[in-house]
Amino acid sequence: MSEQNKNKNGISRRDVLKIGIGGAASLAAGAGLGTAQAMGDKPPSMSTKVKPNVLLIITDQQHLDTISAGGCNYVNTPAMDRLWRNGVAFKNCYSTNPVCSPARSTIFTGRMPSETGVFENNWPIHESIPNTGQWLRQEANYETIYTGKWHVPDSWCFNKPGFKSPVTGVGGQGNLGDTNVSMACDGFLRNYNSDKPFFLVCSLLEPHDMCEWLRLNLTSQDTLRYPQIADELPPLPVNFEPDENEPAKIKERRKETESGRGKWSKLHWRYYLWSYYRMVEQVDGEIGRVLNALDESGKVDNTLVIFMADHGEGMGCHQMVRKNLCYDEAAKVPLVVSFPGRIKAGVVDDTHLISQADIFPTICDYIGIKSSPHQRGRSLRPLLEGKNVQWRSMVACELGSNDTFARMIRTDRYKYAKYFDDPMEQLFDMKADPGETKNLAVQAHFADELKAHRKLLAKWEAKLILSPTLPENQIWPRS
Repeated sequence: MSEQNKNKNGISRRDVLKIGIGGAASLAAGAGLGTAQAMGDKPPSMSTKVKPNVLLIITDQQHLDTISAGGCNYVNTPAMDRLWRNGVAFKNCYSTNPVCSPARSTIFTGRMPSETGVFENNWPIHESIPNTGQWLRQEANYETIYTGKWHVPDSWCFNKPGFKSPVTGVGGQGNLGDTNVSMACDGFLRNYNSDKPFFLVCSLLEPHDMCEWLRLNLTSQDTLRYPQIADELPPLPVNFEPDENEPAKIKERRKETESGRGKWSKLHWRYYLWSYYRMVEQVDGEIGRVLNALDESGKVDNTLVIFMADHGEGMGCHQMVRKNLCYDEAAKVPLVVSFPGRIKAGVVDDTHLISQADIFPTICDYIGIKSSPHQRGRSLRPLLEGKNVQWRSMVACELGSNDTFARMIRTDRYKYAKYFDDPMEQLFDMKADPGETKNLAVQAHFADELKAHRKLLAKWEAKLILSPTLPENQIWPRS
């Protein structure tokens, strides 16, 4: 590309067209342009007696492997890259339920969805369980601000218990509403001058617009709608072909999705992947706006930043789209945590098993208060600060919506999933088969391992305090 086609910050017109104005701004920030603190500079140490601010950034339906700094070659994410390089990125973080409302109920309570009463979308958190906003106001006198999607129960609302909500976003359209959310966060960060520490939630919708894309692009295309992008289409995932030894519920869902009903060609699958990556780039631009505001506000050195998603996206793996599955593509989420001078920078943790339930106790730990009762997670602080501690041996995930009941546990080596009322169990060797292509549950050689994982799941289930609001027909069966 010729030099005259780039602006003074080295950003090309193609970059702007590709990722949007906000994305181009975050691209400049990722290069260290226009920020208060250059990448790699050692921040001043902060007194541990000063209570930190907390910024929680949530995206919706973002696959784990969609960050360029994390090795994805098909996406440009300068803002997420900044977080990745300045903090600790966890590669094994699991959603407690790969559906929007249930997952969010865990993020804000530290409890499992079957305990919060949010077993499917549009259900409220049981009134006996405090959310993070309520807890931080009560226990630490924090200013608690929530911008964007809530979804426990309503998505776009001003009434969020425990929070002030200056903006809700635009219902159902991240390509429009996310800009409102990021600009509200920008304004708050630049203008907040109280001595009271804050907890700010920036809840963005993209790349959830993929759900609408699926509805609009149900019919398979034999030729590309935009032939000029032919050379940019990502390849199909290596685990594109599904395993024949699947539970019937998964096979049924595959037929019911847009890809199944539309009988997608491989070309259409690749177009879907390309489109999804563009939505990730859109939300990256909004994140860049928020990070720039934090940098330029002078508050960055005393702010714990947590970036994560509520659940993942099928992305063609096992020929699936959307979520609500125990496969890693839906169940795993990106999680990056940064805190200048307090957390090591540029660390990738691909060893420890992390749960969304860990977010609540982590925030409480850094603030210096106890967590609410019956927490199912642990503070990530020892891991974030590089301490050698004994960690958990398994994490759990559960499904309870759309007539699909399932539970999954992930241990260091294996993943076990049980879809209720289905004789076909799943057991995968996650070291030898990270794509979950060979179900070992059908092999006699793994009978002992299968039995051991059944016992682990039953032991975990026995500790749950099921919500009294779960309808009779939705009481989660125990293994």
